[in-house]
Amino acid sequence: MEEAGAPSKFHIKVAVQQGWRALVDFIVPPKCLLCREALIDPASLCLACWNTLKHIDAPVCNMLGTPFAYDQGRGAVSAAAVADPPTWDRARAAVAYDEVSRGLVQALKYRDTMEAGLLMARMMGRAGRELLEQADVIIPVPLHRWRLWSRRFNQAAFLSHQLALRASKPLKTDVLVRTKASRSQVGLKPEERRKNVAKIFAVVPNGISHIAGRKVLLIDDVLTTGATAASCAATLKTAGAAQVDVLAFALVISPARSHIG
Repeated sequence: MEEAGAPSKFHIKVAVQQGWRALVDFIVPPKCLLCREALIDPASLCLACWNTLKHIDAPVCNMLGTPFAYDQGRGAVSAAAVADPPTWDRARAAVAYDEVSRGLVQALKYRDTMEAGLLMARMMGRAGRELLEQADVIIPVPLHRWRLWSRRFNQAAFLSHQLALRASKPLKTDVLVRTKASRSQVGLKPEERRKNVAKIFAVVPNGISHIAGRKVLLIDDVLTTGATAASCAATLKTAGAAQVDVLAFALVISPARSHIG
């Protein structure tokens, strides 16, 4: 048992990370993650690039996380959510997916730019504050082992780790698994996406105790049609999760799913 007043492992880890970051910033001054303009703060954007992001602020549809034009009351849901309810309970995202936010996503996903992930996690933490506070456990959308081997990096797991540290919540990266490889979702139509990820996720037997009766927060970088998140949420609920919320960095707001106006 730790002595009263003694630093916890969490605080020691944070202190080490901060010290390392200070050393790196001294050697290589921080720059804007998009335009590369010199900055004072690391893992951030200049004001001009920050203002080009399409931030998603309240009020939003409680189920889909898409923005409303005006406040319709706490817990309000859009007509689209009522007509086609998602398998998850609530979703939130920090920004709309466009060419600007895509630059940050790809920097983390394909170029292993950890600074982009740190910024994304901070923004997700603000957008999903309520979901984080109420979550019992955080779980990332998993990659199939062969894709993880070829890419060497799971961006959802990285974001989950950062969010779990900030919110002091349990993180489980080995509970939800992808049981078979699927083709990339890029370029597929909504129905093709749903079929592509249908029944490809599973909860490992010794992981059921970590989610049974609990509120799970599922993390991904981009929520497009919601097919992957829906498949994950359905799997988690079948395994006994009491609630599954989804938190992503960016949300694709297509004309078919737009709830503005």
